Amino acid sequence: MMGSTSSTYRLVVRGELDDRYAYLFEGLEMEQVAGTTVLTGCVRDQAQLHGFIERIEELSLDLLEVQQVGEN
Repeated sequence: MMGSTSSTYRLVVRGELDDRYAYLFEGLEMEQVAGTTVLTGCVRDQAQLHGFIERIEELSLDLLEVQQVGEN
């Protein structure tokens, strides 16, 4: 079934988020890199991906990049 395969994604936001934000992106690894935060992890479907993107928007963060880096 199309869209049912989980994939690994990399989302990059402007600013270095601290660990207080980790629970908002449960399941994603957070890494601070040169003024940005890189969120990487397995996303089960498009709905979950869009949920992460909406959360970034709700926090008024600048989303710099969304990249699929692999399929699981």
